[in-house]
Amino acid sequence: MTKSMGYQWLLRERMAEHGMWKTTELAPLLAERGIVLSAAQIYRLVTQTPERLSLVVLAALCDILDCGPGDLIVPHVVEAATSQRAVGADLADVSELRRLRRPRRARVDPGLT
Repeated sequence: MTKSMGYQWLLRERMAEHGMWKTTELAPLLAERGIVLSAAQIYRLVTQTPERLSLVVLAALCDILDCGPGDLIVPHVVEAATSQRAVGADLADVSELRRLRRPRRARVDPGLT
């Protein structure tokens, strides 16, 4: 079984430690470091866990918050989800499942239009 990795994004917590409560406070600090993001992009960066993040942006955030990448990103192993049985999984034959779940073909009556 392969491990599945996840991570916790702690930007909001690090901002709070520095007395930064609004996402708009981050924009000028990023701009000073050559990172120009829209208000919506900064809001998403702070409030959501990013799936992709530029190393330049990460370095700028670390500089602004006087921390390291490990203070913003905490990796962890994601537990495997319990497998769910498919509907009809107790049927012995897959063809029986297809027969039971197959939709009926529609009949179009040309005289109704």
